[in-house]
Amino acid sequence: METFKDIINGEKPVLIDFYATWCGPCKVMSPTIEALGKELIGQARVLKIDVDKNEALANEYRIQSVPTLIIFKKGEAVWRASGVMEKGALLQQVKKFID
Repeated sequence: METFKDIINGEKPVLIDFYATWCGPCKVMSPTIEALGKELIGQARVLKIDVDKNEALANEYRIQSVPTLIIFKKGEAVWRASGVMEKGALLQQVKKFID
């Protein structure tokens, strides 16, 4: 089974949405994240991580508010933002890291 480290250390950029089920802005972002996941198939990976079920990971990446979005490239966090983002702006950020 693929681990979180395996995923973020891959060749493709990875967009992680750190969210919580009780979070209103996270619910607003959810359709955007899902649409990006479909749009970026083969170019980048898009994952959602529930901070309540993955506390150690949330602590490791110092997630203090949700949603927090992080783009990883070859294991390194190369971009980070918190809060709701418009799909086009988020897509533009991810595309910067696609080879």
